[in-house]
Amino acid sequence: MKKILTALLVFIAVGVAAQQDALFSQYMFNKMALNPGYAGSRNALTVDAIYRYQWVNIPGAPQTLNASIHSPLENPHLGVGMNIYSDVVGATLSQGALATFAYKILFPESKLSFGIQVGVKYSDIFWSRINPYDDTDPLYNVGMKNKVAPDANFGIYYSNTKYYFGLSSKQLLQNQMGMVKINGKEEFTKLLRHFYGMVGAAFPLTDKLVFRPSILAKFVQNAPPQVDVNASFLFANIFWIGASYRTEEAASFMTEFNLTRTMRIGYSYDIWFNELKGYNKGSHEIRLGFDFDIFHSRILTPRYF
Repeated sequence: MKKILTALLVFIAVGVAAQQDALFSQYMFNKMALNPGYAGSRNALTVDAIYRYQWVNIPGAPQTLNASIHSPLENPHLGVGMNIYSDVVGATLSQGALATFAYKILFPESKLSFGIQVGVKYSDIFWSRINPYDDTDPLYNVGMKNKVAPDANFGIYYSNTKYYFGLSSKQLLQNQMGMVKINGKEEFTKLLRHFYGMVGAAFPLTDKLVFRPSILAKFVQNAPPQVDVNASFLFANIFWIGASYRTEEAASFMTEFNLTRTMRIGYSYDIWFNELKGYNKGSHEIRLGFDFDIFHSRILTPRYF
């Protein structure tokens, strides 16, 4: 039973260290989940929601929901927003809500933004999903001490009509999350600081065709760096299609439709080339986004970022 509890702690470590910073293939359309400096950068009240079901066909596979809302203020130097998420991995749950504030330095054709997120995070275990060999074992009934922990993220984001780049760090406070006591010894998990770098550009090839490459690099202590390279094409400012390669031996295929001037929907499918390839049926991701022109014609068209 001690091994089961240790495994659960490892699961939570994954949840609060890697999966709490959940993996998203459509990161280029969901930057608020990675960089608070992005808040208000679309010059509209923007709402985005994304759902990911990873490693379909594996029991307890990660399922993540992330939603954000952000907007500039009437003062063009300021942006605000909110990001919330819920991540379930096996019998573990991780949730959080963070408010965002960004300050922008405006240049004639570009802007540099500094953003901070502050909020709370929470983790828990669904004990009812665990089937112990002996449910009278006192170790199984030790329970888990959970608490709401404060946290903060910071990001820098620069963009113009042709390219963007950003740097960010998440889980700056590295607070402890859930704790159990095994044989009188306290075992706990800890939020680890994550670092992200992103860069992307848009190259119009014709009046109705735009090539948009992007790269996302991720680093966290005790894990190998990860790089995600994407190439996408926009047709007639309506239809995106693209593919990515991730260094953990996975590929993603994605599409996005601009259904109206204010509404878009996206989908991606991942396949894996590592040891998991024989055990899962890929990963699905679907997202829905809206832009509301609350400042009357300040929305730029087309918008590549």
